[in-house]
Amino acid sequence: MSLEQQISKGIMEAMKAKDTVRLSALRNAKKYIIEAKTAGPEIAELPDADVLKIISKLAKQGADSAAIFTEQNRADLASEELAQVAVYQEFLPKQLTPEELTAEVKAVIAEVGATSMKEMGKVMGVASKKLAGRADGKDISAKVKELLS
Repeated sequence: MSLEQQISKGIMEAMKAKDTVRLSALRNAKKYIIEAKTAGPEIAELPDADVLKIISKLAKQGADSAAIFTEQNRADLASEELAQVAVYQEFLPKQLTPEELTAEVKAVIAEVGATSMKEMGKVMGVASKKLAGRADGKDISAKVKELLS
């Protein structure tokens, strides 16, 4: 079952369970999936990689919003955002630990044969594709800089 189908099934289950937070989060994800499908040439189903990008983006936005709400002493809004982020994270692959990220980036550097910061672009291209959904781009970039410098 594709991620898009899992989200649609999750919407139905959330409606039956009257789980408003889950329903809201999944409907939001479904909205972005539909927009992505209709933006370009008409496609029946979005590939899982694209759905992962959408869900990852929504989870990051939710976490950022929750941080802002917390700074502004709006715990009620922050907790709502974090609850939706938790729903998104159910569909994302497990995030890499710092140690796992270091090992993966070292492997990519060896694969590409990079020896200096001049080759960071090549490393980032391969690493971003290989680690998509499992690590944030900023974290990957920071680790590449750390290992190449």
